[in-house]
Amino acid sequence: MTNDRGAFIWYELMTTDRTAAAEFYGSVVGWTFGDTSASTPGGPDYRMIQRSDGGLTGGVLTLTDAMCEGGARPGWLGYIHHPQVDDAVARIVEAGGTAHIAPHDMEGVGRIALVADPQGAPIYVMNPAPPPGDPDAKSDAFDYEKPQHVRWNELQTTDSDAAVALYGEVFGWDQKDSMPMGELGEYRFIHHGETMIGAIMPKMPAVPQSVWSFYVGVDDIDRAAQAVIDGGGQHLDEIMEIPGGEFSVQCTDPQGATIGLVGPRRN
Repeated sequence: MTNDRGAFIWYELMTTDRTAAAEFYGSVVGWTFGDTSASTPGGPDYRMIQRSDGGLTGGVLTLTDAMCEGGARPGWLGYIHHPQVDDAVARIVEAGGTAHIAPHDMEGVGRIALVADPQGAPIYVMNPAPPPGDPDAKSDAFDYEKPQHVRWNELQTTDSDAAVALYGEVFGWDQKDSMPMGELGEYRFIHHGETMIGAIMPKMPAVPQSVWSFYVGVDDIDRAAQAVIDGGGQHLDEIMEIPGGEFSVQCTDPQGATIGLVGPRRN
């Protein structure tokens, strides 16, 4: 697969109720979940998140009772591409992070590890295996502009300076500009190559720990926001206008996973 160090290449929903989640995200975003599990027999239930254009945005892991007893909770995780997973994990651990799942190979998937950065935000590091017959394949799970793709990656952290430095070193990101947030500090925009992929900001007081959040593109922010309520989810803030003239809102799905929505206002 094309070496795209620092790209967000996959997103994973962990949920306790896949059927309910499929109905919710189908109504809000327009996704469908795969009919069968992609895991090997006896493995966890893992379905693909399918867009209406035929592409994939990520996967859905159904949490078992044992996983929940071990501390797993509904939520979203991102995957960042690095061609040398072991080296990337070693540097993150050296800086004070934690390897929750050590680097290992998954047949047909690639080499992967789950880490927490030094401030505690979990993220996957992955060197994906190319699909059969397509060695130059490139993920389009993230797209800055399109609906049904993740359009924004946002890190709330207890140490923005340290996060900007470490992620820049490990993944090659640039922090080129920022926006003042008053007493909270700076909202620092991060770029992967020429593409702005998200931002790093100080952790908000109501957020319990450093965490990555993801914003999914929708066709109409008002329609999608109402679908959240109709589907049993909640809004965490008001719909707000963002630079560029579009709108965003943060929500929780009925199982408690936090997801952001971003898109135009049609009315």
